[in-house]
Amino acid sequence: MALRAPVAQSRPAPGPQPNRNQEHLAQWMDRHSNLTLPEQQRALENEPGFRDLPPPTQQRMRDRLTQLNNMSPEQRQRILDRTEAMERLTLPQRQQVRGAMQQLGGLPEDRRRLVARAFRDLREMPQPQRQAILDSDRFRGQFSDQERSTLSNLLAVEPYLPVRRPNDGTTYGK
Repeated sequence: MALRAPVAQSRPAPGPQPNRNQEHLAQWMDRHSNLTLPEQQRALENEPGFRDLPPPTQQRMRDRLTQLNNMSPEQRQRILDRTEAMERLTLPQRQQVRGAMQQLGGLPEDRRRLVARAFRDLREMPQPQRQAILDSDRFRGQFSDQERSTLSNLLAVEPYLPVRRPNDGTTYGK
């Protein structure tokens, strides 16, 4: 299991980066799916490098493993897909995605839902149509400058974000 932050869904751990040949979270979970949670936790603790991590990072990884085990298979797969997508990105791309998601998370709940809905609608459109809508008076009247900036940033990272389509599996971008 790659002992890096995507397992714990947090910032990258300081210090040397892990070997890129380490298995990803989804692979690790598949390989250990026949184990009980306590057995998985022991397996995690026996992973090379785990004991070298700071205790708070170790605990976050244990907590994340517990969370994943408490999810429905569909929820767990969505998380694993998203984690896998993030692991495939370069560091600048990951930072760009995190920044856009933090912007979205910083909006009030009702506005966040509207911006997220607009993002889902806009990501399905070709770029020229998307830009025309973003620049329209109607759109400017519906969304604040901050919300439009958030949408623009989300659309900029859109090719990196997984899209789940019914009966079609996960794809990236459109």
